[in-house]
Amino acid sequence: MASGVAQRPQEGRGRAIVAPTHRDNRQPGAAPQRPGPRDSRGPILQGLLASAMVTCGSWGVGWLPYAQESVLARSPLVLPLRAETVGVIICTLLLAVGTVLMFRAWLRLRQTTKGLGDRALGLMRRAAWTWSAPMLFSFPILSQDVYSYLGQGRLMHAGLSPYENWVSQLPGWFAQGADSLWAESSSPYGPLFLMYARLAYFVSGGVPEYGVVMMRLVAVAGVALCIYAIPRLALKLGGDPTWTLWVSVVNPLFLMNMVGGVHNDGLMLGGVLLAFLLVYRQRRVLGTIAMALSIAIKPVMLLALPFLGLAMLKPEARLRSKIRVWLWITAITVAILAALGAATGLWFGWIGGVASSGDAAFPYAPVGLFGLLVGWIGSLFGGSINAVADIVYAVFKVFSMAIIAWLALRKPAGNPLLYSGYALAASVLLAPIIQPWYLLWLIPFFALGKKFSVGQERLLYVLCLVLAIAGVVDQLSVAQWFSLLWMRIFAALVGLLCVAYMVFIDPKTAPLFGHLGRRLSPRTRKFLRIPNPEETRQQDRDATG
Repeated sequence: MASGVAQRPQEGRGRAIVAPTHRDNRQPGAAPQRPGPRDSRGPILQGLLASAMVTCGSWGVGWLPYAQESVLARSPLVLPLRAETVGVIICTLLLAVGTVLMFRAWLRLRQTTKGLGDRALGLMRRAAWTWSAPMLFSFPILSQDVYSYLGQGRLMHAGLSPYENWVSQLPGWFAQGADSLWAESSSPYGPLFLMYARLAYFVSGGVPEYGVVMMRLVAVAGVALCIYAIPRLALKLGGDPTWTLWVSVVNPLFLMNMVGGVHNDGLMLGGVLLAFLLVYRQRRVLGTIAMALSIAIKPVMLLALPFLGLAMLKPEARLRSKIRVWLWITAITVAILAALGAATGLWFGWIGGVASSGDAAFPYAPVGLFGLLVGWIGSLFGGSINAVADIVYAVFKVFSMAIIAWLALRKPAGNPLLYSGYALAASVLLAPIIQPWYLLWLIPFFALGKKFSVGQERLLYVLCLVLAIAGVVDQLSVAQWFSLLWMRIFAALVGLLCVAYMVFIDPKTAPLFGHLGRRLSPRTRKFLRIPNPEETRQQDRDATG
């Protein structure tokens, strides 16, 4: 194995955009007031309230199967929320408002912990767990993928390979809650996760709610891994652990998708970050094992494997040293995957399964839509739309692989964590299908590897807000006697109104988005209770010293 000092990215982290945290009631000549730990209690409690609202809303419009085995589908406590018009409307309102309120608490938490030093990191951890706690009792939101996980575990329990068989081949699969979008698609997951999915189905006895509890344990473990690894990586690399944890894990989009949505991506991501942390601590074998296990959860993390090898070398390392390290970590990874494949009987079936997963889904990403456009043009000349589109997708996949190869071979090597983020971004953005939570793969790598400008932070706020509201609107689960279209319109209007208030009017959060009421008349500002821009800026300067 080649030796060397692990690369260190440049110091510094994103510049925080801070709005006033309190009114300036100091006497003339008094020392400037700074935020204290007590100032953060409000945002943490506000986030707890928002999480509770999201959880209560999920009981009416979250995903709940109507299988015979379900213990809650016919519960007298749940039925009024899901079968009565008033219950569905109230739950939709709670889910939409709670989502935006949690984002407000997230932004306010950053404002009120600015300048607290080491104490701020503890507050971030507390906020992450406090906001996650109510969602442990929610029905799945923003996605029903957890039921596909259990369906694939059921395939395993029946002695079938999820790489060669589909969930739709199981009797009663639809009533068990699996998404029809993925019901005729091969599993994109690795043998380790499928082994656990089989265990979850067996232990739950086919009862969907018990299966969700089993899968939520995995989701919470992923959150815990990220909370452990991210601040330590930031400290190791000279960054700001508080800001990095805040933007990556305390982010409501992360918590709602991982805990509320019961996704396995958090465990996959936490495993990769732990692998980099172990390598930077010179525990290279353990780091490689952690990476291999992460790949065994979701093989897409193979894209980060070359950059884990680069983290073991100096930036100026020669190609020969890179190849030596890559061969070494690949040998360990293949050995672990082979052992897991033998234990499950799936061997390396995930290679073909991952290559064909999602074929049955509509390709709504930019590359997917472009492929369909080219396919339609090709059909005018006698070609097949799908055949031509598949060629387009293959070209973009080759292009993304070329970008990743260039990043890995570049000399001097770049920041391994940042380049892992670039590699994943190339794979995601050039794919025909993009899921909203794929953004969550990228944020930690970029936060650990580069500085965010004010504009980039604002863009991230808006993007996370839009994706969260879009997820709420798209993933409402209502009975067939309700109009799904009108419920989605209602959720969208409520969510957008709350977002508009937070972005343009709220005196605490509007400055984060660059809106201080400059273009409003004094009378309008007084009516909306928006402070004068000059007074706001002066309070900002006083609060931050």
